[in-house]
Amino acid sequence: MPELSEKKIKYLELMANTLRQDVVEMLALAGSGHSAGSLGMADIFSALYFFILNHNPKKPNWPDRDFLLLSNGHICPILYASLARAGYFPLEELKTLRKLNSRLEGHPHRGLLPGVEISSGPLGSGLSEAIGIALSLKIDKKKNHVFCLMSDGEQNCGNTWEAVMLAGKYHLNNLTAFIDRNNIQISGFTENVMPIESLRRKYESFNWQVLEIDGHNLESIVDAINEAKAIFERPTVIIAHTIPGKGVDFMESDFTWHGKSPTEHEAKIALKKLRTLSGRLEEE
Repeated sequence: MPELSEKKIKYLELMANTLRQDVVEMLALAGSGHSAGSLGMADIFSALYFFILNHNPKKPNWPDRDFLLLSNGHICPILYASLARAGYFPLEELKTLRKLNSRLEGHPHRGLLPGVEISSGPLGSGLSEAIGIALSLKIDKKKNHVFCLMSDGEQNCGNTWEAVMLAGKYHLNNLTAFIDRNNIQISGFTENVMPIESLRRKYESFNWQVLEIDGHNLESIVDAINEAKAIFERPTVIIAHTIPGKGVDFMESDFTWHGKSPTEHEAKIALKKLRTLSGRLEEE
């Protein structure tokens, strides 16, 4: 893996900010969608698509690619923005999010858009699909790595824990899962709706390596992934502590933005703040 230089960190920070602007613009045009999680995961998507993943936008089905599966499909705006910025499809198409006949549906649909590995919407199923891919790669003695991104809310789902047990049993060291630990879900704060702590102890009891990071720190994100890849006897879960709505102060840590899009006026305010931040980052 190339060195994570100061210059590269700055590039990834700027990319994350650009992705946030894309998300705000997409959601405002669509008039519906999920803001909080999409904005909160921008730094992780920036690190994955623009530094970590072994992938080829010109050959989306390249057999030697790393696999990225988005289990919490409702935050697909950040996935779509990342794919477009990486070159999988034209940026102009982002404006069609949730429109009639658009390839950018409200939840990702495999087969419509290059780079989308699974259809996702029903929470709790993504990890099982990631395990299926990881197991098949093991059988074929392939070196591809599988990443699965999950929400903290979907840790409420029983089938998530069936998958967790299976991955631990088969020592799937080619699997790295992320949990977006933003502490919110559509009806409130996770610990009020259905307490899920201690996530660390739960995953460790099923033979997973557990890492906890600041999900907005690019160095921490990259270091955690490198550490996950260095483990040879078990899968890794990275619990990424994030701020829902990150970068837009009136959205941050407010669970009501989980499944709400900004109005045109709100989008203008948000974009002004994000563009100002981009300007400061470029000047540093």
